[in-house]
Amino acid sequence: MSRRMKLDLSIIVQMATELVDEHGLDQLSIGLLAEKLEVRPPSLYNHLDGLPELKQKLAIQGIKSLQAYMLQAAVGRSGDDAIRVISKAYIQFVREHPGLYDATTRFPDANDPELQQAQESIVQLVLRVLDTYHLQDEMAIHMVRGLRSILHGFTSIEQLGGFGMPLDSNKSFSILINTFIEGIHAVILNQPET
Repeated sequence: MSRRMKLDLSIIVQMATELVDEHGLDQLSIGLLAEKLEVRPPSLYNHLDGLPELKQKLAIQGIKSLQAYMLQAAVGRSGDDAIRVISKAYIQFVREHPGLYDATTRFPDANDPELQQAQESIVQLVLRVLDTYHLQDEMAIHMVRGLRSILHGFTSIEQLGGFGMPLDSNKSFSILINTFIEGIHAVILNQPET
């Protein structure tokens, strides 16, 4: 007779992560998760209020994991090199965890303080990377938004199979990030003297 594992929220979220990465966020259900954990569905309600709360937990876990990938890549790097490595880390995370990444963009409660804190940690990381450039006023936030748009847009198109031409998408990505970096340098040259 197999021994049942002790169920807790971290195990539930870990197993849900595996499921969404394998089958997609839209396929996640309490029933499927219970089956994977070899428990009855009501057992999960001892730890969660239901599927919306589980998806919220996945979103938070995904954002924290993405931030960890980016932070690890950024250590010891600065300037253009730091932008390149955090961008590659972002792409790597999405490729390795497509379902979990999807959860980071489709959370039930945007006002959740834990979610907001996780989101803010990524913004602060990118702002620290951009400190090297001494961007003035709101320009640093505009650059954070620009980089996020590039990274999310590229990964979204890639996940949907949108890069069908027989060209290396990694090379396209490298060109895109280098163009973004050149844009930062152009902005710096055009900033008024303080």
